[in-house]
Parts: sequence; structure tokens; C-alpha cells
Amino acid sequence: MVKGQLSAEMLILITVVLAIVAIAATQLMKSAQGAGEQVEQQSNLLYERTSGAMKGADGEFCISNTDCQSDNCDTSNNECR
Repeated sequence: MVKGQLSAEMLILITVVLAIVAIAATQLMKSAQGAGEQVEQQSNLLYERTSGAMKGADGEFCISNTDCQSDNCDTSNNECR
């Protein structure tokens, strides 16, 4: 074998290693995508719960309808109905 030449066994080994790396990378990407979707779902759920909790009950101060749980603000008295 001349210096700098690769044997057939070495080429097969390199191909197998590259295939394993590609498979591992694909699996990691799928796992990361699944985790990202779960984080997004949990974030949306948390947002929905906290946004509802931040709205005022009947008789509490408000400026607009979005400030009240009932979405009904009496702007003349600044109170939720």
C-alpha cells in the first residue's frame, strides 16, 4: 500500500461511523423538536391561566373590558361588572 492510500476496510469503517453519526443526529433533532413542542404547550397553558387570574372580578378597578373577567368594564365608574 502506498503512503496516503486508504484501504477498503478503512473506507467501510468511515462510512459506518458517518452513518451512525447521521442516525444519532436525526434522533437528537427529533427529541429536541418534541421537547420544544412540549415547552410551547406548557407555556401557552401557563399564559392562559395567568392571564385569567390577572383579570379583575366584579367591582374591581378597570380601564377597559379586557381588564375584567367578565369582559365588561363600566368605564364611568372604572369597575368590572
